[in-house]
Amino acid sequence: MSSAETIASKTVSDQRLPCHPQDDAHDKISGSRPPKRKKRLSPFWAKQLHTWHWMSSAICLIGMLLFAITGITLNHAGAIEGQVQTENVTRTLTPGLADFIQGYNGKAGSAVPPQLADWINQEFGERVADRTAEWSEDEVYIPLPRPGGDGWIAIDRASGAAEYEATSRGWVSWLNDLHKGRDTGAAWSWFIDIFAGACVIFCLTGFFLLQLHARHRPSTWPIVGAGLVIPMLLIALFMHS
Repeated sequence: MSSAETIASKTVSDQRLPCHPQDDAHDKISGSRPPKRKKRLSPFWAKQLHTWHWMSSAICLIGMLLFAITGITLNHAGAIEGQVQTENVTRTLTPGLADFIQGYNGKAGSAVPPQLADWINQEFGERVADRTAEWSEDEVYIPLPRPGGDGWIAIDRASGAAEYEATSRGWVSWLNDLHKGRDTGAAWSWFIDIFAGACVIFCLTGFFLLQLHARHRPSTWPIVGAGLVIPMLLIALFMHS
């Protein structure tokens, strides 16, 4: 066999030799293995986030529109003039009820007596059974605060004369008072608290969904940051202390 054939045969034999175990170890150390993928949110929790997000948004939809629109009307309350309407009615207590009121030992903040509440409901159309009255020697005064207006009833204990006045400032004022929870009662107060809780759920689930999709949307966190920085700059630069 010639020297050239011997060298070619040796080269082919070297190519058929198995790799040394140390070579595999070197490959592992050098990072030839594909990098580990970051752990992603499990499908169960991703579904939960989407479910809670759309359910809270559905619950908050009408309320958020109401509070957003009334936020604008409150911010420009001076430019929006309401049409004030006042109703004034005068009546006289029946003789029996007048005698009862004269001798009734009412205290400040005590409830309206049932017989007087029935008479007021019949004459003025106001339900005052669950309201309190301010009693003095000369007068019984029943305040009637309400959203979008005001009212009161004053009764002269000596003559039995009763005067009723109700004021309405229009539907814009009524909506603004709903926004503020002014004289709206316990039921509306509970609604505001529950609505606020649903808004918190909506915002938190939205935040985690942003985090879930942020790697495919590079502008996500800059926009979120702008929503924080812009109000802080307005407060720091333009708000008077």
